[in-house]
Amino acid sequence: MLAAVLGPSGLFLMGTFYLLSGLFTPESVARKGARRFVRDRLVRPGIPFALSALLVWPPALWVAYRAAGHDVTPWWVFTHRDPLLDSGSLWFVEILLLFSVAYALFGRPRATPAVPTGGHLVAVTAGVVASTFVGRLWFPARSGQVGDLHVWWWPKLIAMFGVGIVGARSGLAERVPDRMWRGSRVVAALAVLSVPVVAVALGVSDLAGQAGPSLGGRRWQALLFAVVEAVLVVGGSVWLLGLAQRRLTRDGPPAVALSRGAFTAFFIQGPVLVVLAAAARPLPFPAEVKAFLVAAVAIAGSFGAGRLLTARTRVGRFL
Repeated sequence: MLAAVLGPSGLFLMGTFYLLSGLFTPESVARKGARRFVRDRLVRPGIPFALSALLVWPPALWVAYRAAGHDVTPWWVFTHRDPLLDSGSLWFVEILLLFSVAYALFGRPRATPAVPTGGHLVAVTAGVVASTFVGRLWFPARSGQVGDLHVWWWPKLIAMFGVGIVGARSGLAERVPDRMWRGSRVVAALAVLSVPVVAVALGVSDLAGQAGPSLGGRRWQALLFAVVEAVLVVGGSVWLLGLAQRRLTRDGPPAVALSRGAFTAFFIQGPVLVVLAAAARPLPFPAEVKAFLVAAVAIAGSFGAGRLLTARTRVGRFL
């Protein structure tokens, strides 16, 4: 039930992060120059990723193993995790670092800025479908690569980063055109609604046990999953960007404080969730109740701690 409700958003929210990053990367490179930009990227995304992979996420997993009754050491957890250098939620930062450095070193702005249209988004979606299906012949979804690279997600992440790069030169960061926003909203809503319908039609009742054919290979299920994922990531990301521009514009001290500590909150959310989940295990409530309780406390705790860490400690330089 939770997977049907929350699962579709997980397929496109990471793409939204890359769209946002692409929107602001060209201006940053132009302002700082390629050398300073690369140096800054190595510090701000690079150091948090290294800290998460080496010092933060392995102990958090050790807590999870111990809470589940496994008598293991933190070193065992670090050396036996698949993939090696698993960084928890910070894996996307490592990949974004690679994309950003590649753009700074090899990206060249067009003389005449291109204006993204609905037709361009359809073409991007088709490209994501094809490249995702082909890529997962070698790197199935959920497969692990050394360094936690998530190669099986690269086609859609590259695509959305590229849409952001192109959109940055045509004002997409300020306003998604109304027609494009409405169209993306309809497409994303239909895709989200189609996921449980398709699952029921195919007789899928256990996502963990029956997802295998959809994760990769020369199977129609893998192609169908690539189509749904591509439609969601392109349509959902553009819709969410337009929604934020139209509805999430409230300013003031609370909004500034939350936004300033948002990256720190994302950095610490994994350990916070693991510790809270372990602490909630003895509570005599159903798992669904504990899930929402842990989520609510984790969100408040992560943002609160994120604000304090960025405002009152030196880690604000990196986070």
